[in-house]
Amino acid sequence: MKEILLFGAGKSATSLIQYLIGVAAQRDWRLVVAENNLPLAESKIGAAPCARAVAVNVSQEEQMDALVQQADIVISLLPPALHYQVALSCLKIRRNLLTASYVDESIRGLAPAVRDNGLLFLCEMGLDPGIDHMSALQLIAEIKATDDPRIFAFHSHTGGLVAPESDDNPWHYKISWNPRNIVLAGSAGARYKADGRIVTRPYADLFDSGGQISVPGVGPLAWYPNRDSLPYIDLYGLQEADSFIRTTLRHPDFCRAWSPIVRAGLTDDRRPIGSEIRTFADWSAPLLPLITADNRPLFEFLGLLEPESLPAGASTSADILQYLLETRLAMHPRDKDMIVMQHDIEFIRKGKRWTEKSTLVVKGQDHLNTAMARTVGLPLGIAARLVLEGRINLTGLHIPIVPELYMPVLQELEQKGIRFERTLNSHLPTGH
Repeated sequence: MKEILLFGAGKSATSLIQYLIGVAAQRDWRLVVAENNLPLAESKIGAAPCARAVAVNVSQEEQMDALVQQADIVISLLPPALHYQVALSCLKIRRNLLTASYVDESIRGLAPAVRDNGLLFLCEMGLDPGIDHMSALQLIAEIKATDDPRIFAFHSHTGGLVAPESDDNPWHYKISWNPRNIVLAGSAGARYKADGRIVTRPYADLFDSGGQISVPGVGPLAWYPNRDSLPYIDLYGLQEADSFIRTTLRHPDFCRAWSPIVRAGLTDDRRPIGSEIRTFADWSAPLLPLITADNRPLFEFLGLLEPESLPAGASTSADILQYLLETRLAMHPRDKDMIVMQHDIEFIRKGKRWTEKSTLVVKGQDHLNTAMARTVGLPLGIAARLVLEGRINLTGLHIPIVPELYMPVLQELEQKGIRFERTLNSHLPTGH
């Protein structure tokens, strides 16, 4: 009997747990969900006989090791900073590990040991990163397979948004994933390639530096550059591209209001707030010079300007902002979220210019069974099943950019309704 160990039962875990329970029930496997909030984990597994919930403290090495020892494969949906502790335990006990998070320097430093021990550490196996890599690589491979084209522009956009039928606030946004990640999104700045040159955007300028796309059935969406796109140029095999950028999507009003919040330092998670700062109005005072008639309604809705006392336990600006996001932009029980992903690829084939768009729109069912949870969790679950069934035999540190990984996962995602719609348009000849 095989055992799957999942660390974390938060917002993004719902669909993954449901999928793994289904897989385990069919194959006489077991699922263990380890979470510091035991009632939360218990609520996610329900009465499934093939699953059990356990309390865990990831800072307790012996406790972690004992759980990993019993598992055949480990999945971590913990906050990214905690993956390293899980990875060390998996390396010590020789267990394969899957995460949905970016490969950071600490995990990358384990790559030689992972390879030497014949293990698979598969990261970036969620939505973004994850489905974005897999769908882009599949599309690029299909374009390159015909008539030796030259791909000269690649733009990949992804956003976790609120569905139009649940859009009832001026931010046009509700929380469907880790709120801390929303507060700190973009804080590392961004790099990308545009018209043959490398562009670097600092955090303070990030939300003013993007553009807009129009998605059928959704309308106009704003984008801002997502982290460092440059390492993916080689990984995607697009060294000849003049433009290469990966972005995050939001409603245009969101970006217009979030930019001054960043500039005012209200997302800072390092400096403690002073003892003289007692109310939301005190705290948001640096924002006052940046308030306009257009953005004031958004700030007022979020409660930034209110004379109420700050929440107990908040020690940094990021803590305060997270509290406001969670209380003012919460999803209600019947609310639906929405995932939008679009790849725009421009290329020359036989002297003619073409643009191919590949678009994914997924809506959630309610505030628990979200599109975010489906698109983050299902790729992880499918990959875990394929590894346990011996259908993926890679070793080392990987992200899903090889056909052995992305082809079967995308195929099953399509069967579950997560499918891309593609359009191809030709243009007049160009000098590229």
